[in-house]
Amino acid sequence: MIRLGVIGTGRIAARFVRDAGLVPEVQTACVYNPHTGSADAFANAHGIGMATDDWERLLSAVDAVYVASPHGTHVDYVKRALLGGKHVLCEKPMAFSGDEAAELFALASKRGLVLMEAVKTKYAPGFRHLIGTAKSGKIGAVRDVEACFTKLTDPAGRELSDPVYGGSLIELGTYVLLPMFELFGEHPGKVQFHSLRDGNGKDLFTKICLEYEAGLGLGKVGLGVKSEGELIISGTKGYLYAKAPWWLTREYELRYEDPNQRERFTFPFESDGLQYELRAFVDEIRSDRRDDSDRKGMSVAFAAIMGQFMHGGPNEERPDARIGETHASV
Repeated sequence: MIRLGVIGTGRIAARFVRDAGLVPEVQTACVYNPHTGSADAFANAHGIGMATDDWERLLSAVDAVYVASPHGTHVDYVKRALLGGKHVLCEKPMAFSGDEAAELFALASKRGLVLMEAVKTKYAPGFRHLIGTAKSGKIGAVRDVEACFTKLTDPAGRELSDPVYGGSLIELGTYVLLPMFELFGEHPGKVQFHSLRDGNGKDLFTKICLEYEAGLGLGKVGLGVKSEGELIISGTKGYLYAKAPWWLTREYELRYEDPNQRERFTFPFESDGLQYELRAFVDEIRSDRRDDSDRKGMSVAFAAIMGQFMHGGPNEERPDARIGETHASV
């Protein structure tokens, strides 16, 4: 039994604790929040035996931690947990520069610990099958990936009000980058961003365009603009289509030039799907031959693009529009 500590008491932490009940090898043993009242309330609501605001008490009670605190605290909590000898599953984004992410993985490796970014879609059965089909040659050579994830959210909520870590790309960008990295790799030749921003500078809607030698990637994310959340993987012989919400991959179709020639695949998707990433985390902890190269490469690439978006970079083009200041409107 792996004793798991939960760091953070927000919405995603509540969903995670519920889905953790689907993984019998795990016991949610403790919840930590620096505000003890929040920790106590969360523990009472979810039947967790220990709640604490004491970091050392948390570490003494668990074998691994799940970091679900606000984005800007992720790097610090991950580092502290690794230094304390604990395996870490961290919500996305784990970090906001490639160097930060690489340093965390180096620390985990040095200490013989598992570090994993909590990208649930990556471990879902339907998505794994879809990526396998794309790589199988059934649609020929993959030349384009288009992924969209939008949700309308309260402008006063955390996702848009955080002055540093708010906005659509920080919140949702990991999802749309995932299939591009899976199929084209983690090193695009060129990255471009096109955003619509509110009066506080937070991106309400962003298109991220990636160019590779082998093809193109387009991701669309939005917290203030609603669109169809579909995934299309285009090849030289046909294409794959996963309807909204594609990140909860329950079905997809294999389609060809002849509209009558198509295959449909369906998969179970339990609860919110957070148990899939947790099962992968547990398997890695129990493995005798750990290999973090895939996880590390992808997380470093996620973090590098987040940092590029936040701070600018050599490949960046940013023709942003401000809502109310240009012809753009919502």
